Amino acid sequence: MNIKKLLMGGIAGGLLYFLLGWLIYGILLMNFMNTHTGTAGNIARPEAEFLYLIIGNLAMGFLMAYIFIKANINSLGNGLVTGGAIGLLMGVGYDSVMYATTTVTSKTGMAVDVASFTVMSAIVGAVVGAIIGMGKNTA
Repeated sequence: MNIKKLLMGGIAGGLLYFLLGWLIYGILLMNFMNTHTGTAGNIARPEAEFLYLIIGNLAMGFLMAYIFIKANINSLGNGLVTGGAIGLLMGVGYDSVMYATTTVTSKTGMAVDVASFTVMSAIVGAVVGAIIGMGKNTA
């Protein structure tokens, strides 16, 4: 495995997940998500725990880069499609389990979260795929 491409793709993917999450969830959908909670109500922290936010986003970026390297996804287009598919499947899986076992979100909130995470993952996938495809492949 090309560790340099894994590091570059993972860090770029993690940074992009962080920025897109801030834009989509922190700005564009903040009010919507706060009004589409489950019966638990709004349980958001007053201030985010940024260390864990960074760890989580980097983990997602490295997961995407690892999958792409193993699957030989090395272009913007293939990254977009594969990232979107990964995001959709992960979003449906995670949100369905959360909806089934907690009262944190509503069905509407769950559907919007799945759609948002799919779009985020498609964008991240495009960038990570392009990064992995840069330069000479020395796997």
